Amino acid sequence: MELLMDFKIKGGDFLNAGESSGMIKEYLKKLGLPPTFIRRVLVAAYEGELNVVAHAYSGTIAFYMDESKVKVVVTDRGPGIPDIDKAMEEGYSTASPEVREMGFGAGMGLPNMKRNSDEMEIASEIDNGTEVTMTFYIEKG
Repeated sequence: MELLMDFKIKGGDFLNAGESSGMIKEYLKKLGLPPTFIRRVLVAAYEGELNVVAHAYSGTIAFYMDESKVKVVVTDRGPGIPDIDKAMEEGYSTASPEVREMGFGAGMGLPNMKRNSDEMEIASEIDNGTEVTMTFYIEKG
């Protein structure tokens, strides 16, 4: 699987949040992939990008692709997730009041990432960071 794009993300940089996932969307559109597939990848990548911006010091999004699938890997340097099962519950959020005031931190990030991807894996280490790997199988037809 070939690495096609790799983006650096700054924690707290809400002004530029969404640029990485937008570039992935444009790339997939140029390939002529189905809009429903592109939307799923976009939503999941955007949620991952926002999680880094809202919760971590810094991070990356890596975009891989081959003829059968797309893989998006979101890695951050941050506080880690103490309880992944709890974090997967819709509405559960550890976002700061400032992040919530901006309209983010509703506790839908990880659930939306899981809902839109075909496979999702989370690895997290307290005081070190989190890595989320999402796989999307390309729809034929």
